[in-house]
Amino acid sequence: MKRFVTGQNDAGQRLDKFLSKLLKDAPMGMIYKWLRKKRVKVNGKKQEISYILEVGDVLELYINDEFFSEASETIKKSLPLLVVYEDKNILVADKPSGISVHGEDGCLLERVQSYLFEKGEYDPKNENTFAPALCNRIDKNTSGLVIAAKNAAALRLINEKLKNREIDKFYVARVENVPITPKTGKIEGYTLKNEAERKVYFYKDSKKGAKPCLTFYRSLDDNGLVEVKLISGRTHQIRASFAAIGHPLVGDVKYGAKKNGGKDFQMLRAYKIEFNFVSPAGELEYLKGKRIETDPKL
Repeated sequence: MKRFVTGQNDAGQRLDKFLSKLLKDAPMGMIYKWLRKKRVKVNGKKQEISYILEVGDVLELYINDEFFSEASETIKKSLPLLVVYEDKNILVADKPSGISVHGEDGCLLERVQSYLFEKGEYDPKNENTFAPALCNRIDKNTSGLVIAAKNAAALRLINEKLKNREIDKFYVARVENVPITPKTGKIEGYTLKNEAERKVYFYKDSKKGAKPCLTFYRSLDDNGLVEVKLISGRTHQIRASFAAIGHPLVGDVKYGAKKNGGKDFQMLRAYKIEFNFVSPAGELEYLKGKRIETDPKL
């Protein structure tokens, strides 16, 4: 039997969701069976799968040790991180080009967790299932602002606001084949991701499997510098959309730009975030109307 006491970052979750994170090697069908067979008890008694955990709940799990993953307590230290904004719930980091947001050694997620560990705000030994997480992502070779959540409540709220398009994200890019006309406009269509090619294809009309996308832009000079506002947030949306109208991003060879184009990567930067909440934001209500910007220089 293993015993767990829920903390602040566990509260507010359904019991089955919590168990799926805690028991990563166990299929959901098995977890539901354990709940029915009373092999999971909360505060000494059986609970429904929909039970919402509260701080201080005591979970007793009569489950074989093989289903428990050993939590990594190793945090890489002193990884560089440029923090543009920070409060008790979130931070906004400025990711340099060439760094992945996750999945690689030294990625942005590792840097955020290292930073918070060294500040004493995160220690995996004190958490059952939660770790600081990124709320949005940008391409490896795109630089700019990424939001990270320090706690589970902030993560849920920011993800909800992003899904409901209550957080606006702005980019600056430089495109080829200038001037771009009209100087202010929108690019609307559908994108379809090709996993094998690791590329996205843009279509003006609907196509099976493609997802609708909408991008607004305005020219900032006569040399191809544009500000871009994403309405949808599809993979490679900006890159594929501008390539489709004959203005690939400078350096973006994958999407038809001239070889190297003066850069080894696409000239694209996420430089501004606006928290334009229209529905209640709970603990993050103080962010309503806030704008976070960084240097737009490409």
